[in-house]
Amino acid sequence: MSYEFIKVEKEGHLTVLTVNRPEVLNCISAPTSVEMDRALNEFQQDPEAWLCILTGAGDKAFSAGMDLKWFAEHGVEEYRRIMAPLQGLGGITQRLDCNKPLIAAVNGLAYGGGFEMALSCDIILAAEHATFALPEPKVGIMAGAGGAVRLPRRIPFYAAMSILLTGRRISAAEAAGLGLVAEVVPQGQVMTAARRWAAQILECAPLAIRASKEVASQSLDLPLSEALSKVFPSQKTLFQSEDAVEGPKAFAAKRKPQWKGR
Repeated sequence: MSYEFIKVEKEGHLTVLTVNRPEVLNCISAPTSVEMDRALNEFQQDPEAWLCILTGAGDKAFSAGMDLKWFAEHGVEEYRRIMAPLQGLGGITQRLDCNKPLIAAVNGLAYGGGFEMALSCDIILAAEHATFALPEPKVGIMAGAGGAVRLPRRIPFYAAMSILLTGRRISAAEAAGLGLVAEVVPQGQVMTAARRWAAQILECAPLAIRASKEVASQSLDLPLSEALSKVFPSQKTLFQSEDAVEGPKAFAAKRKPQWKGR
């Protein structure tokens, strides 16, 4: 499938989705969201696609967020019409049913919706020159694509409010100190780091990874006793899978397991 605003590369079980609009700092217009939503739907539905890395073209920006110029030219009604069937900005900020792991490789600034897309991923990696911000209040709006909801759930409340209420930028190092970023690497090396993390994940059974993600994310708001006793759908799938048999067999035979994802 061809795309105008993004690139999708498949490398075995790994999918790399790149926002390909470096001339506008990888801003997300409504048509860009349409393409990203389509690509992520395909990733989610493909049984051979086990993990996705999300990044932006160039070394200046992961994404500067919503394309306000496109919004101003086309109007709010057209924006709402196009976005209505999608799973949020970039097809990701409202994507709550994807149990496959998502890695954000932040190769520059991640502002507004760009930061919100990164927050929608499971692991954030950043180049040392990357910066993060939710500056929406400075232009009369708010971080409505999940930033105001997700950030206080990802870091301490007062740290989150210091970002949300000021619109200030934070460095990759500060983001790492807050626990938002898993690793900071030199400029130009974030995709190398993302592939290294992806390789570690792909060594694990894909159904075990999906079960782990579902349990971790879906149990957050449950009482501890309920979370511990609940059997989630992906757990049932894992327990009944060929991989659940293959893992112990491979361990006993001292060989590398051959995961099938089923």
